Amino acid sequence: MLADVFGYLTDGSNWSGPNGIAAFFVQQLLLTVVALVVAVVLGLPPALYLGHRRRGGVVAVNVSNVGRAVPVFAVLLVLALGPVGSGELGPFGRAGLATLIALVLFALPPIITNGYVGVREVDPGAVEAARGMGMGERKVFSSVELPLAMAVVLTGIRLALVQVWATATIAALVAGPGLGRIITRGFANHRTYEVVAGAVLVAAGALALEALAVLVERYADPMRRARRNAAGPARPAGPAKSVEHVVGGAG
Repeated sequence: MLADVFGYLTDGSNWSGPNGIAAFFVQQLLLTVVALVVAVVLGLPPALYLGHRRRGGVVAVNVSNVGRAVPVFAVLLVLALGPVGSGELGPFGRAGLATLIALVLFALPPIITNGYVGVREVDPGAVEAARGMGMGERKVFSSVELPLAMAVVLTGIRLALVQVWATATIAALVAGPGLGRIITRGFANHRTYEVVAGAVLVAAGALALEALAVLVERYADPMRRARRNAAGPARPAGPAKSVEHVVGGAG
């Protein structure tokens, strides 16, 4: 079976055409990126604001818990069968709008939770010191709270990215776009190697996105960048001098 999987993935004919691997990969990647951007725009600003105000924690936690408790497939099915429908949505394909809405709702909990917690847990001493220096609230947020919370905020976005990519696969169950179409097609035609190939593609994409997100997180975190700059390049050691040489030179 592994040989059949390898043969399927290396066959160029399986990558071309509107029903090829490349088309499904682009659909899933586009869905993931757009859903993540929309979720960040909708969820991150209120989460950061509530964290800055040190209030609204119940709202943030409850939104996160509800988002995790509701099955994504149930939401997707309701949207696909409801007014949103399963029609075409440009490059997203069939049921694209329903899939996009479901993925945005699924991406919100980690973004909201980490955004709120990241700012809320900033050292109060640092915040009070900034206010004592005469900084306004906006300056305190942009210069103190947000840089210190950036690592936690970026971690939430990274978690949402990988989760959305993996979850987008189930869109194929309602004839939606993405790599899940390869898996459902394999099940329908009793081709186990095609099912496994689709799962391998989804897993490889998740690993690649995780690695890319970690790399971006490493360079986008201002505190980590500041620590790296403070360390500086290692200086080469100068020539050793004996005690007698130093004393003799002083004499």
